[in-house]
Amino acid sequence: MFHLKGSLFSQTKELELQIDKFHDKVIDAAMTFKKAIKKYLNEGCGEAYKKANKQVKKIEHDADNLRRDIENRLYIQNLIPDLRADVLNLVENIDKVINKFDEVAYRFYIEHPDIPKEYHIRLLELCEQVSDCCENMAIASRAFFRDISTVRDYSQKVYFIEHETDLTSGAMKEDLFNTDLPLANKLQLSALITEIEDIADIAEDCIDELLIFTIKRDI
Repeated sequence: MFHLKGSLFSQTKELELQIDKFHDKVIDAAMTFKKAIKKYLNEGCGEAYKKANKQVKKIEHDADNLRRDIENRLYIQNLIPDLRADVLNLVENIDKVINKFDEVAYRFYIEHPDIPKEYHIRLLELCEQVSDCCENMAIASRAFFRDISTVRDYSQKVYFIEHETDLTSGAMKEDLFNTDLPLANKLQLSALITEIEDIADIAEDCIDELLIFTIKRDI
């Protein structure tokens, strides 16, 4: 038997590998999304952005395959039965974050938004915050499986950064609606800012549940 306060993986090395790869996909998606938006702001929806967008899509596709493999292993091999439901929920929640990166990147590809130069730096700042938020979520989630004592530390970082994304996006929208841009442009850009901000919100929701799972493991 393994000790629940430590690693969950003393008898499940293949599952350990799959879950590690799944957490890696969150970080890959965050970094590639950040790169994609930078490409879009520099060059518009050209070949560089299209390539980065395809990379985000591939990461999302690979993550879906990993999620299904993890779910199958948990059921078919009856691994960690006492925590199976919590682990399944956690994997599903993390998958939502990766899916949202793909969804937002694709929205830029479809809509071709015209983003004024004065918003480029702040939009990149927002993407940086969202990426950082999701990377810390992935680290917190990985800690749930490996070192439960550090889950809360990384969770607090997620809460702090998510609040910073709220402040950044709110200030951007307030300034946006005080410009002379056509209303249609304002609404489109405001919606895109909200979509990016929502990625951090999903990561925060994931942490909310992760902390509940952690308390249950620690009882």
